[in-house]
Amino acid sequence: MYPHERSLVKKLADSPFALIGVNSDKDLDKLRPRLQEENISWRSFWNGPEGTSGPISKEWDVMGWPTIYILDAKGIIRERNKRNHEMETAVMELLAEK
Repeated sequence: MYPHERSLVKKLADSPFALIGVNSDKDLDKLRPRLQEENISWRSFWNGPEGTSGPISKEWDVMGWPTIYILDAKGIIRERNKRNHEMETAVMELLAEK
């Protein structure tokens, strides 16, 4: 389900890069085995029993799922909703700036 993300995490394993997920499933007990089944190897936070209305999505003003934020080394959002190769290009450009 996440082949490009897996590839990017593996490719940048020795770089100052982190992929962080926020999961909106309402049931944490059902979520845990699903993360293993889908081989999610990056840090993934649970948005709470409120699902898409949970505290993380409220704080970050998430209006749709998935929403992708690409942050620079200072924590500033530089890109939104880049996927696949556009995501990789944006990340590689930020790493080149560092």
